[in-house]
Amino acid sequence: MSTSTAASHTRSLYRRLLRELPPLPTPRHKHPKTPIHASIRSHFSLPLANASPEYANARRQEAEQFITYLRAQRTYNVLLQRYNPGMNMDEEERVRLTARRVGMELPIEWKK
Repeated sequence: MSTSTAASHTRSLYRRLLRELPPLPTPRHKHPKTPIHASIRSHFSLPLANASPEYANARRQEAEQFITYLRAQRTYNVLLQRYNPGMNMDEEERVRLTARRVGMELPIEWKK
């Protein structure tokens, strides 16, 4: 790989990795750097001057595998939320929604 191609591929990997991280509550340019962002940036910005081409290629492949893993985890969480909607509900809410699904309403509880 030529130097410019390797540099553009590394930038591409860096951006893809940042895209797979959970979103921040505010835009990235207004938010201070988190420790994970700083760690990723330092990992990608360290020069590999003394490294062999095989080592540099292995690091790029490792980063691509990690990106694939993060994408799979994100997809898994989306599918888990979609197909198990009651997963994060308390028991009372789950029972109420199950009763509504079969056409019943739970009685209103009398409170003192």
